[in-house]
Amino acid sequence: MLTMNLEGLEMIAVLVVVVLFVKVLEQFGLLESGYDDSVEDELELSAVRHRPEGLEQLEAQTRFSRKELQILYRGFKNECPSGVVNEDTFKDIYSQFFPQGDASTYAHFLFNAFDTDHNGSVSFEDFVMGLSILLRGTVQEKLNWAFNLYDINKDGYITKEEMLDIMKAIYDMMGKCTYPVLKEETPRQHVEVFFQKMDKNKDGVVTIDEFIDCCQNDENIMRSMHLFENVL
Repeated sequence: MLTMNLEGLEMIAVLVVVVLFVKVLEQFGLLESGYDDSVEDELELSAVRHRPEGLEQLEAQTRFSRKELQILYRGFKNECPSGVVNEDTFKDIYSQFFPQGDASTYAHFLFNAFDTDHNGSVSFEDFVMGLSILLRGTVQEKLNWAFNLYDINKDGYITKEEMLDIMKAIYDMMGKCTYPVLKEETPRQHVEVFFQKMDKNKDGVVTIDEFIDCCQNDENIMRSMHLFENVL
C-alpha cells in the first residue's frame, strides 16, 4: 500500500514515468550486470524487422556507454524480437505492475511520448534516447520530457483538460493502491490547485517556461529528479 498525500501526488504526477521505467528495466532484465564484455550485438541483427542505428552513433547521441548500450539492446531484443515495441506491449508491461488498477490510459500517453516520430511504434533508438534523458539527463531535459508527456496534442501548451487527463490516468493506475484511498474527485481538485500554481499569467494554459519554473521551485520534485541516475 502506498501512502500518498496531495504533495506526494503532485510529485508523482511529474515523475511517475521515471519510477515506472525502472520497473520496465527490471522487467527487461536490464538492471542485471551479468553480461560479459564480449557481447557482440553491435546493433546489426538481420533477423529483426527494424534495424537500429549503429552503436557508435547512439553512444554519441546518448549518455550511455558502449557496454551499457549493448546490455540495453540485449534486453530490448529479448523482449521485442521484431526490433520495435507497439502500444499493446506497453500496456501489457504496465498492467503487470498495477493489476488492481487500469494502466492502459497512462501507458497510451507514455507510449506517445516515446514515439517521437508518431509512427505507432517505439524503436530501440526511441527507447534509449528517452531513457537517456530520464536516467542521465539534466533537470532541464527531464522537465522538457515531462512537459511533452503532459502536452497531449503537442501544440506547445498544457491545458487544464490535458493535465486532468494525465492525472486521471495516474489515479486509475495507482489510486486504489494508495493510503488513504483517494476520492474520485481528488484528481480534479488537485489539478485545480496545481494548474493555478503553474499558470503564472492566468491565461488558461501552461507554457514550457511556466512548467519548468514551477517544478524547479518545488523541493520535492527537484530532490526526486536525482533518485534514478545510477540505476543502470
